[in-house]
Amino acid sequence: MKASAHKCDLCQGREAGPACVENCPAQALTLADDETLITLAKQRRLRSACQEVQPWQRATPLCSQPNAGAKVRQMAMTPPRGEPDKLAAEVRKSHFEEIYQPFTPQQQAARCLTCGEHSICEWTCPLHNHIPQWIELVKAGNIAAAVALSHQTNCLPEITGRVCPQDRLCEGACTLRDESGAVTIGNIERYISDQALASGWRPDLSQVKPSGKRVAIIGAGPAGLACADMLVRHGVQPVVFDRHPEIGGLLTFGIPAFKLDKSLLARRRAIFSEMGIRFELNCEVGKDISMATLLADYDAVFVGAGTYRSMKAGLPNEEAPGVYDALPFLIANTKQVMGLAASAQEPYVNTAGLNVVVLGGGDTAMDCVRTALRHGARQVTCAYRRDEANMPGSKKEVKNAREEGALFEFNVQPVTLELDENGRVNGVRFLRTELGAPDAGGRRRPTPIPGSEFVMPADAVIMAFGFHPHRMPWLEAAGVALDSQGRIKAGVESRYRYQTSQEKIFAGGDAVRGADLVVTAMAEGRHAAQGILDYLARKTTPLH
Repeated sequence: MKASAHKCDLCQGREAGPACVENCPAQALTLADDETLITLAKQRRLRSACQEVQPWQRATPLCSQPNAGAKVRQMAMTPPRGEPDKLAAEVRKSHFEEIYQPFTPQQQAARCLTCGEHSICEWTCPLHNHIPQWIELVKAGNIAAAVALSHQTNCLPEITGRVCPQDRLCEGACTLRDESGAVTIGNIERYISDQALASGWRPDLSQVKPSGKRVAIIGAGPAGLACADMLVRHGVQPVVFDRHPEIGGLLTFGIPAFKLDKSLLARRRAIFSEMGIRFELNCEVGKDISMATLLADYDAVFVGAGTYRSMKAGLPNEEAPGVYDALPFLIANTKQVMGLAASAQEPYVNTAGLNVVVLGGGDTAMDCVRTALRHGARQVTCAYRRDEANMPGSKKEVKNAREEGALFEFNVQPVTLELDENGRVNGVRFLRTELGAPDAGGRRRPTPIPGSEFVMPADAVIMAFGFHPHRMPWLEAAGVALDSQGRIKAGVESRYRYQTSQEKIFAGGDAVRGADLVVTAMAEGRHAAQGILDYLARKTTPLH
């Protein structure tokens, strides 16, 4: 829970008590006082350090050995956390190349306490990567074994190592986090794949026997690629359809190149093709091929189409010239960097010399901020309605943006977009806020402070409030049920994992759960693949 503690709004002051305690269906939560929390924290550190037997740890704990206190002493002697070197801020602002330099992981790998066979870092990873085990292999210098183990749960480790918010997941749960700093798990994961793939390592599918089954996958993003990877490893032929000219979905077109070099996706496409995954790119379902054709020609269909419709704030003048949605802004910029043509729906916007205001506090907002800085914007300000501690984005990205010259305005809520005499945006009117009572979800609501209005000048405003699922009429026509927010109804509670209301159609990722992390989309793609495998096995097993 340490990984998510910074999100807590400390709502114990509400009349009914903390929302989490009140709403727990199992009545399994209680409110602990400070003294109890300190005691529990000490017990947890000692238990983790000594590897006391737990359901998720190895059967023969190290604490049963004579040197049981060795782990505690190791914690005290562990060197501090080390990060890979970054290019100087002024240098990296001048281009769209990755900012981190090559990383030597041995010293950081040696910091790992190897807390157990299924350590807390592994448990908090949505993919349940075998983190301690591949770190041990890195310590031993066995990169080939480490990368093979990494690929058992993750088909894009060189990507998740770069874009995952590790501080909220695996690294946030590291036993060393409050001592000398968490092990740099993401950097080690990235190093393993970068080294192995550069030296020619490739997944070995020589023992896989073709089943003769074929599955159509709609969307070449994280969910679709993870589903395809798992299916091909079980002898099923995946054919991936995507409207874009390259694989990756928002990995390729939504995440800027300075965070994720696009050559990595090109290399991964070649690897997937060598594994037997077929790609039908520049092919949009519902336009270039029908869902009816896919249902007729394939044994099952997986939908991992992502979320592309921008959330609106309902502000006056949102549609004025100079106001841009975050995703089209980022997609067009990436296409420009890649030398691809922009589209009418996603026109390229150059913010050079402009005073830019970005509304929002997540990773997409940081991507927009840092992209505008690279254009040569005169000034870039990120405005967020809560305080910095409540920003949903990665702390690492906020730090990088600050280093590159971004300004931040916290506890401000946009009221309206101001226009000049030509009807073009020239400012944002804000109210200052303070965190008030919790809302229905238990999160403290920003409350406007009367009389605190002010106008921030802006030549361009980028709105980064998140995304909704986009309309897919062909999906509804096939009989697939959606919820009130337009998300596909599918999940682990389905008869087969992530099966929709149409028995041959499965779904996962953002199209099911709403906009979320790359790694959660991948996890759902893998779960759906298992559901498809179970479904295909049942269909081919004769009834007695």
